[in-house]
Amino acid sequence: MATNYYDQVSAAAAHLRARLASPAPRLAIVLGSGLGAVAESVSDPVPIPYAEIPSFPQSTVEGHSGRIVAGMLGRTPVVIMQGRVHYYEGYTPAQVTFPMRVLGALGIRAVILTNAAGGIQQGYRIGQLVALADHINFMGFNPLTGPNEPRFASIPTAGLRFFDMTEAYSKRLRQLAATAAAEVGLADFAEGVYLATPGPSFETPAEIRAFRTLGATLVGMSTVPETIVARHMGIEVLGISCVTNLAAGLGATQLSHQEVFEAGRKVERQLAALLTRLAPQIAAALDEAQ
Repeated sequence: MATNYYDQVSAAAAHLRARLASPAPRLAIVLGSGLGAVAESVSDPVPIPYAEIPSFPQSTVEGHSGRIVAGMLGRTPVVIMQGRVHYYEGYTPAQVTFPMRVLGALGIRAVILTNAAGGIQQGYRIGQLVALADHINFMGFNPLTGPNEPRFASIPTAGLRFFDMTEAYSKRLRQLAATAAAEVGLADFAEGVYLATPGPSFETPAEIRAFRTLGATLVGMSTVPETIVARHMGIEVLGISCVTNLAAGLGATQLSHQEVFEAGRKVERQLAALLTRLAPQIAAALDEAQ
């Protein structure tokens, strides 16, 4: 039985590898609140509930189905996480990022992290998709605090104790996403800066004004820990936020998770079309980089 963190990750990855068909996927997608139906676009799906994967944390939030769906998105093999876990659910940073560690151990080389986010920038509309150009970590922790484990590296230059985050979100993947968005008719696809808070309470209007001053255009409660761990492993990251509500003080109504969930459900078909178009382009980019 696996007793340390690295061995637990390795055991979970081995469990998944045994259940996935060949060819092994190199692209993973993590779906946020209300965005889970993207997995319905996968052909020849292999669903694997998180509860069946050794040591895998369980989703407790509405809108997070809590399973992996592996299969083909278009002609591209992918593994999709239909829901994630969050720090506010009571999980430790190591548990929050355990799934990303497993994806890296599985051989994933690029990941698309989606989330539901509050829009801070004036002009954002509910349902708009925004690629992340950068982030601000306001969660109060870094998931890499503690002993460094270089064996998590997926490429020789990764796994360092101190590593560069200048390009946390891959510029070339953002460019591919912008092209794919235009091809599927997403005229207002944009780029933004995501600020992560621990949650679970929504932000106050004063906090939103402060975050805008810091340069944030989006706010949410996830994604940043996964990005940090993915970059530690050498995995390329594309982040895509769905603006599911206007942040506190910018809209006319009180904020609620139901509002977030319903907004995500309205845009998930557009997101599915974007990801279906984008997946083979990312796979081709990974081939060129080898």
